[in-house]
Amino acid sequence: MKTIKKDIVIVGGGPIGIACALECKKRDWDYVIIEKGALTNSIFNYPRNMTFFSSSEKLEIDEIPFISNKSKPNRDEALEYYRRVTTSNNLNIHLFERVNQIEKQTDHFKTKTDKAIYTSNQVIICTGFYDIPKLLNVPGEDLDKVTHYYKEAHNYTLQDVVVVGASNSAVDAALEIWRKGGRVTMVVRGEDIGKRVKYWVRPDIINRIEEGSITAYFNSEIKAIKENSVKIQTPEGIISLDNDYVVALTGYLPNFNLLEKSGITMSDDEKHIPNYDSETMESNVEGLYLAGVICGGMETHKWFIENSRIHAKLIAEAIAKKQNITA
Repeated sequence: MKTIKKDIVIVGGGPIGIACALECKKRDWDYVIIEKGALTNSIFNYPRNMTFFSSSEKLEIDEIPFISNKSKPNRDEALEYYRRVTTSNNLNIHLFERVNQIEKQTDHFKTKTDKAIYTSNQVIICTGFYDIPKLLNVPGEDLDKVTHYYKEAHNYTLQDVVVVGASNSAVDAALEIWRKGGRVTMVVRGEDIGKRVKYWVRPDIINRIEEGSITAYFNSEIKAIKENSVKIQTPEGIISLDNDYVVALTGYLPNFNLLEKSGITMSDDEKHIPNYDSETMESNVEGLYLAGVICGGMETHKWFIENSRIHAKLIAEAIAKKQNITA
C-alpha cells in the first residue's frame, strides 16, 4: 500500500471539510480531503425534494455567494453550490476512500485508509453523523421492507407505510408519502410532533393528523415488524396494523468508533461529547482537530453548517499560530 505525505489530512468531504480545505489552500498548506462516499455525501443522501431550514447565505462557506431561486434552498441547489466551490477552487479531494484508523506517532499522524497510508503533521476530523442510523432494536428490523433512509415517495404509493419518528426528516417523509397516495401511520415516542420541525411544515403535519389524513400514535413505539404487519405499543396497549413498509427515521450517530481509536476522549454521560478546546477546536490529542457536527456527540442538533463554518478558520488560525511559535 502506497504512503502519501501531507501537511494536513482532512477526514470528511462535507461542507465543513470543504471549508477546512479552503483555509489550507489560502495558506499554501499541502492538504488532502478523504471522503468515504460522494462529495458532500450526507447531502447527497438527503431526500430528493428536501428544503433546508437555513437560508442560502447561511450555508455559504468562505464568503463564496450561494445564489438560490427561493428563500430556502433545496438539496439539488446545495449539491450544485458545494460542487462548484470544490471544482472551481481545484480542491484536492479523494472520494470513495474510507479512513479506517488514525494513529498518533511521535511527531506525526498516520492515517490508514482502504487505499493508502497518509502521514501528516495534523489531522482534522469533520465526519458528520448521517451514516450510522439509530436502530429500533426490534424483531424484524432486518426485513427488506424496513429502511432508515428516505429518498422519495413514489414506491410507497397505495402502500401501508409506517413512519417512525417526529423530526424534520420523518415529518417530510410522512407528508410526501401521503401526498403521493400512500396510507401513512406515524409512530412517535414523544407526546407531540418535534418542536424543532421546520416552522412552515409543523402546522401542515399537525393539521393532517387532526383531520385524520395521517394517523399518528404518540407515546408509542414499534415492538415487532413482520412481513405484512407491525406491532405497536400504545398507551392503550399493543395493536397490530397491516403494513407494507417501515420508514424508521429515528436519527443517526456520529462515528464514535473512529474517534475512540484515534485516542479522543468523550464525556462519560449519554451525550458522548468529544473532548476539544472550543477556541482552537484541538482535541485532547495534540494536532488532532474536530470540526462540524461531530463536536456535538449525541447532540446532533447542536452543530450544523451555519454555526460550525467558523470551525475551519479557528483550526487554521490555531495551526498557523503553532507554526509561528516553532519557527
